[in-house]
Amino acid sequence: MFSPTSSRSLRQIPAGVWILGFVSMLMDISSEMIHSLLPMFMVSTLGTSVLAVGLIEGLAESTALVVKVFSGVLSDYIGKRKGLAVLGYALGAVSKPLFALSSGLGLIVSARLLDRVGKGIRGAPRDALVADITPAHVRGAAFGLRQSLDTVGAFTGPLIAVVLMFAWANDFRAVFWVATVPACMGVALLAVGLREPPRSESERRINPIQRQNIARLPTTYWWVVALGAVFTLARFSEAFLVLRAQQAGVPMALVPLVMVAMNLIYAASAYPFGALSDAMSHRMLLGAGMAVLVAADLTLASSTSWYALFGGVALWGVHMGITQGLLATMVADTAPADLRGTAYGVFNLVSGLAMLVASVLAGGMWDRFGAASTFYTGAVLGGLGLALLIGLANQNSAPSGS
Repeated sequence: MFSPTSSRSLRQIPAGVWILGFVSMLMDISSEMIHSLLPMFMVSTLGTSVLAVGLIEGLAESTALVVKVFSGVLSDYIGKRKGLAVLGYALGAVSKPLFALSSGLGLIVSARLLDRVGKGIRGAPRDALVADITPAHVRGAAFGLRQSLDTVGAFTGPLIAVVLMFAWANDFRAVFWVATVPACMGVALLAVGLREPPRSESERRINPIQRQNIARLPTTYWWVVALGAVFTLARFSEAFLVLRAQQAGVPMALVPLVMVAMNLIYAASAYPFGALSDAMSHRMLLGAGMAVLVAADLTLASSTSWYALFGGVALWGVHMGITQGLLATMVADTAPADLRGTAYGVFNLVSGLAMLVASVLAGGMWDRFGAASTFYTGAVLGGLGLALLIGLANQNSAPSGS
């Protein structure tokens, strides 16, 4: 239910933010239709090992995070953001037919990396566009609206995939072809519907990725980077949630509901925990998030029924809701205001490398020792992260909540 203040803020959000939100929603519908089925397609249709799935997922997600380092800086240099955003979404759209055409790992890897490069290119310029076109007094509401519409796509895509898998007798390729439609619609909407505000030609631009600027990032910021990397190591690619559901005996057509459940809980918990972070220690809340991840890993490792499986997935979603916005807040709190873009870029780079290592490790453990070992390993890494956080708190070395 909206309060009168929320309703007023909603009316003041520029049309361009709504366009960016609907573009995000359409691309997420397309992407999640494919990603909720891709691990099963690779293992059951192409005969891929789970280790290969982990390697591909790790490469893909880390690629997106690494590219974000450079796309935001580039958009500042050239003074234009819409063109980069359109390019990023267009690369994502071009990748969709490749999944349907693939008959081996080569094309799958190419499509996955192309899709994630597109995501990396568009992410920072898109968020900067939201800030550029929105008045300061409703900027938070604008970002919240865009994220909400994006999350609608994150659980709508798997739902559509479930319906089509039932209707078309588990025809993966047919679903992948349909997924190209919302992606192309999103690119067209952005290209035609959004007008970028003019930028001053006299505005001075500097390169933030310089040695003297990097040296200005304080020790507390680097602790946040280290904690983010440890969290990522303990939380490998969500492709393993899909594979765990399939292994647990969930009918193939229903497996995408795992991602629906996770994203619904993530969306529902992110704002309440974000508000809570304003009123309590960041360290304590981050520790709670890691504890929830350990519980999720242990539940998924030992699950023998659908109820236990979805319980672990629900805990995974709660962990995401607690930690993702909180880590972003901690980066902003510990970095100088004029270096926040660079700070997020470095944070994403380190997290991307950690995601690659985590997904390869998870896939190797699955192939060698079984599915349970993958999640038990995640729980151990999560426990080590929690111990590190407690140790830092005792030494007063880590950043505290403001």
